[in-house]
Amino acid sequence: MSTVIDDAPFTSFHKWLTLACSGGPLLDGYILSIVGTALIGMTAELDLSTSQTQLIGAAALIGMFVGGALFGVLTDRIGREVMYTADLVVMAVCSVLSFWAESTWLIVALRFVLGMAVAADYPIATSLLAEWLPVKQRGRLLGLQIVAWYAGSVLAYVVGYLALTFGGPGSWRWQLASAAVLCVFFLIIRQKTAPESPRWLAQHGRAEQGAEMIEKYLEVRIDPAELVEQSGRPGKHGSIRELFGPTYRKRTLFCSGFFLCQVAVLFAMLTFGPRILSAFGMPAGTWMDTLGTALISLVFLIGCLPAMRLIDTLGRRPTIIWCFGLMVVPTLLLGLFPSMPTLLAFGMLCLYAFFCGGPNVLDWTYPNELFPTHIRATAVGFATSASRIGAALGTYLLPWSLDHQGLGPTMLYAAALTAIGFGICVWGAPETKGRELEAAAR
Repeated sequence: MSTVIDDAPFTSFHKWLTLACSGGPLLDGYILSIVGTALIGMTAELDLSTSQTQLIGAAALIGMFVGGALFGVLTDRIGREVMYTADLVVMAVCSVLSFWAESTWLIVALRFVLGMAVAADYPIATSLLAEWLPVKQRGRLLGLQIVAWYAGSVLAYVVGYLALTFGGPGSWRWQLASAAVLCVFFLIIRQKTAPESPRWLAQHGRAEQGAEMIEKYLEVRIDPAELVEQSGRPGKHGSIRELFGPTYRKRTLFCSGFFLCQVAVLFAMLTFGPRILSAFGMPAGTWMDTLGTALISLVFLIGCLPAMRLIDTLGRRPTIIWCFGLMVVPTLLLGLFPSMPTLLAFGMLCLYAFFCGGPNVLDWTYPNELFPTHIRATAVGFATSASRIGAALGTYLLPWSLDHQGLGPTMLYAAALTAIGFGICVWGAPETKGRELEAAAR
């Protein structure tokens, strides 16, 4: 494979493309978080039972599980550009329709479709971004996508707090519909930067068109023959079955395994952070359910910033191993000493959130680097689906565990799951720092 993309100078085109691709993660964080504040008013107005509330909260996660695997394969078959804007249109329509929803089942259905559309964007946008980025910026800017997720989450809780403060519980419809504003914003940006991946074009027998793309956006003339990947034949399509073949099985288990272990605890911490803190003595209520949770998301975001630098200096493998190992410590201490002072407990949760930055920035970096073009989006989609199994389990089991097992054992379970993730990283994490994209995939 020609190295012209890997060695290209970093330009404004790459900056705009990075911003455009960050729309999916930001909307994911926003859409998954805004429902938490919307449920405060929705529960009373629609007279929701506990099971209905849980179903509404989980519907988007279930949609993401389905959408990640389905649209990852589809993206590798029909291309990145085709669905680059279509998925945002679906998100905008579902968000607007939520404003008029009167039925619990209609809200569940809309949340399910929203989840599918969000999950579709990960293999579309992150694969497109990875296939255009120079090698020196690839790790940092792929890691920036998770920063966008937390930014969306923080924004959602701030919007929710303001809506509840000035609009009251009845503002839940406006909260759900507000995601459409972000969809329109990123649709406008994506209309300006919507190129197909030259690597995908070459893989599908359209190397001349790929060379034209490179000349247009990178201002470099290249022989189309140089774009044909040495490791794959044109027209080759990936599949989920291939992910579990002898070539990619270990990489698939590694990417899916660490992502699942991380997200199961992470989502539980984000969703029920106020409840965990109230168990340690901090006050509960609307403020903690909105701005308090936003603060927790902000700490997760801050932890990503040094990690984005570490993966390009220290390396991918040591960063994820050390961070997973350090994540075990605060959860273990919270489990062993559940009666520790409130401020100390809050500090432990902040430490966990900070150390989580390493795995966070590698969630989409690793699957994009470890798989070749013909199966890259399939791998990203599958890893995303696996992570949502962990998210669903975490958000469902944590409140049950708090009620039936108590705070100490619950945090010990979190420490054990994090320790499993640590073991998976020691076993399977490779080093891809500084490698050209196709070389890393080989």
